[in-house]
Amino acid sequence: MAASEGSSSNTLKEAEDIAQLLSEALTCGHREEAVKYADQLAGLHLPVSVRLCQEAYSQDSIRLKVGVEDAQLDFSVPITMTVTPDMTISDLKDKVNQDYGFHPTLQTWVIGKRLARDTETLYSHGVKRDGDVAFLYIRSAKIAQLSREQQKQEEENRRLDGIIETMERYSLEPRGTGQITVMKRQESVVREVKNLPPPVPPKPAALAPKPQVGWSCPQCTYVNKPTRPGCEMCGMERPADYKIPEIYEPDAEEVLRLQQEEVACLQYQQALEDERQKNFMSLLQTDEHSLVPNTEEVDCPICYGTILPGEGATLRECLHNFCKDCLKGTITNSLDAEVTCPYMDENYSCNSKLQDREIKSLLSPDEYQKFLELRLSIAETRSENSYHCQTPNCAGWCIFEDEVNEFECQLCNETNCIPCKAIHKGMNCKEYQDDLRIRAENDLAAKQTTDMLNTMLETGEAMHCPKCKIIVQKKDGCDWICCVMCKTEICWVTRQARWGPMGRGDTSGGCRCRVNGPCHPRCQNCH
Repeated sequence: MAASEGSSSNTLKEAEDIAQLLSEALTCGHREEAVKYADQLAGLHLPVSVRLCQEAYSQDSIRLKVGVEDAQLDFSVPITMTVTPDMTISDLKDKVNQDYGFHPTLQTWVIGKRLARDTETLYSHGVKRDGDVAFLYIRSAKIAQLSREQQKQEEENRRLDGIIETMERYSLEPRGTGQITVMKRQESVVREVKNLPPPVPPKPAALAPKPQVGWSCPQCTYVNKPTRPGCEMCGMERPADYKIPEIYEPDAEEVLRLQQEEVACLQYQQALEDERQKNFMSLLQTDEHSLVPNTEEVDCPICYGTILPGEGATLRECLHNFCKDCLKGTITNSLDAEVTCPYMDENYSCNSKLQDREIKSLLSPDEYQKFLELRLSIAETRSENSYHCQTPNCAGWCIFEDEVNEFECQLCNETNCIPCKAIHKGMNCKEYQDDLRIRAENDLAAKQTTDMLNTMLETGEAMHCPKCKIIVQKKDGCDWICCVMCKTEICWVTRQARWGPMGRGDTSGGCRCRVNGPCHPRCQNCH
């Protein structure tokens, strides 16, 4: 056992000597000797640590900005610490423990977006000048597994280490320093051993406060330069009541920042103007199209088919998107003078109208001409004082006033009797009506036609229009029909108008189909 301990002691002594020689060779720049000593030291298989001496670093103190956070805070609390670049993270933790009371095991440092290790120096993390930033995260004692007894024991050990270091320094002090100084130092040592509070020094004379230049942040109390619009540390806005002193002259850094802010504002205004101009030109280009194409992929709300960009149409009035075939079908099947947007769901029915240029672009020339004729016919039939020329296949019609009894058609040049609703040349109204009554009594075909219509009314195969009272009938299909004279939409099952007094879309009257379900148990979809 003794031989083994002696051998180990000799190895350590040899390693220390070689390490000292290696350190001197590296310091002097002797590469060959450093390689030789490093090879010898590696052969001993002992743990070795190589670090730069403090003399290699700048010894100037720098101010490190530290943002402190913990699990209870939603923001960082800024503090400023005086450090040197050669300090390790372990030294930094000890300093925080001494100054603020946070145990090293509770501290986690992040510098330059990298988790710092205890053996690394601040210089290795780029901390070299005033104003560099680091972040300190304080963990809870429970998560760090630090008990109160361990914390007290470590504090006591550090205090005893400091006392021993002080006593050793006093014992090595040269002679002739005087009895009073020795007594004061002995008293200080006694106080430390007995854990007595230090003597209270006399309070120095109060100094006049230094005038503050700038504004203090109401959140983090950092004093900012007068021209800064927001806090440099936390971004808090400058107090509204603060005014920049008239005699204040910004330094070169502030002048540069103000110039950059002015350039940035001009660039932002120019970007807004460019965006407005771009939107205006896009609007002009869109307005040139008779039919606005869809810009995104959507589903047609009528046929539920997928519409790729540019293949459908976006209505100008309401911005609803449809495929072109569904819109064309809506136009050709419309019985209104104005085509209404076909969009409808359980809660909403669109009342916007299609524009003429949209309709024209969706129809062929022949289809558009027929649409115009239908629109003219609808306008004629829905006008209360309208009258159509009685000449077969003549498209002439007019809107008459109460005192007008005759209508001279400009297309066929025939004179129509408005009260009789006929053309009777060479006869007055009484003569014509008597002749018509006589012909009806003696005309077998007219009598058979009248009997047939009455039979259809009795069996339910025909009905009177609820508005103009002419006889209408359903040929086939769903229970929706339309009067050929007044264009009133009718529910065949309930024998009522499909819509209320406000027209299409008014569900307050009429048959009320699809308001709370079908309008009648036998209804076959009259929507």
